[in-house]
Amino acid sequence: MRLESLGVLIVYSALMKHLIVPEILLPNAGVDLAAWAALACDQYTQDRAYWERAAEARAGKPSTLSLVLPEVFLNDADKPLRVAAIHRAMRDYLASGVFAEPFRGFIYVERSTAYGRKRKGIVAAIDLEAYDWNPAKKAHIRASEATVPERLPPRTEIRRNAPLELPHVMLLANDPLKRLVEASGARVRAKPPLYSTALLPDSGHIIGWDIQDAEMLQATERALSELEAENTVGGDCLLFAVGDGNHSLAAAKAVWDEYKAQRPADTAHPLRYALVEIVNIYDEGLTFEPIHRVLFGADAGELAAALGEAFGKAVTRDSGGTVFRVAQDAGGGLAVSRLQPVLDSFLAARPAAKIDYIHGEAEALRLTRGAGAAGIILPPVAKGGFFSTIRERGALPRKSFSLGEASEKRFYLECRRIHA
Repeated sequence: MRLESLGVLIVYSALMKHLIVPEILLPNAGVDLAAWAALACDQYTQDRAYWERAAEARAGKPSTLSLVLPEVFLNDADKPLRVAAIHRAMRDYLASGVFAEPFRGFIYVERSTAYGRKRKGIVAAIDLEAYDWNPAKKAHIRASEATVPERLPPRTEIRRNAPLELPHVMLLANDPLKRLVEASGARVRAKPPLYSTALLPDSGHIIGWDIQDAEMLQATERALSELEAENTVGGDCLLFAVGDGNHSLAAAKAVWDEYKAQRPADTAHPLRYALVEIVNIYDEGLTFEPIHRVLFGADAGELAAALGEAFGKAVTRDSGGTVFRVAQDAGGGLAVSRLQPVLDSFLAARPAAKIDYIHGEAEALRLTRGAGAAGIILPPVAKGGFFSTIRERGALPRKSFSLGEASEKRFYLECRRIHA
């Protein structure tokens, strides 16, 4: 039995109230999927060459790279032209038959990365009424890192007038028994996949299977019910934590809040929902990588003094003097929780200095070879106690961790219509 024969039972049942079965758009069979898929826009934020090479490799072909604005270009003078080109490309793709017929369902995905890891997930839509990045709201879906409101405008600008959304948001589920994501995979792997493609450049491979069968959807519903019960403490339910893409999800929430304020009767507009990928925090292929800091225009000696005062011997300095390493036990807890306030104070006293948050130690070290750059290398992040920390202390400092290395991030592939 297909989903259509279920009417609204699965989509709007009480137990599936936070997870919505979306209508998903995928490219048609004639589209080169390797060229279509592109890396999340918030990676390689200091590496224009990566994005220029990615554009050259996809020139003349339909690609999700035409539908997003890599953050490395956010401060360029031509940003308004880029945003207009994104909206135009979305309309052109919809009008020119780039997409196959939409289907309603979830997608179970298996992502093999260049590091030999395999990560599993479910592409679904969440109800933004169940999400809030403000920790005081105690929403069912919460940010795991602090949200910087100043970073939202470029994302809201694109989403307001975009006919499509593309997800790079990843939500974490606290599911040690592996009933949601992994069990879904066990049920669908015997079927032919919806898609299978290499991810370029050298970023592994992804396969996706549809979840449309009524029995499979009902099993997902039961797993969600159990997770909701188990992740409720004293009436406070933390069902999912945002692992990647928090600012993109916060922008989606902001646009929905704007829309419903203008049209309060339109309670089921597509803007109310957002496509995400759900990943189990206990997935062996999911690694928590630190996000390193690189400071530009800062004196390395002054930085050494500030870090030494805060951390003492828990920070070491390399022989070149421009790379600092923070030990795992720097004051207990997550080292970044103590580091970020130190850097905020350091930068506030030096307006000419700038900071960037870098995924991957190799990339951070490469950037420190530039004149006037200093890198701070953070230790790995432990998974244990992650959900309890978010519940008890609220969001971690911004850019506290990364789900894998830069090339392991989510690639844009699935789309969903959000405007006519």
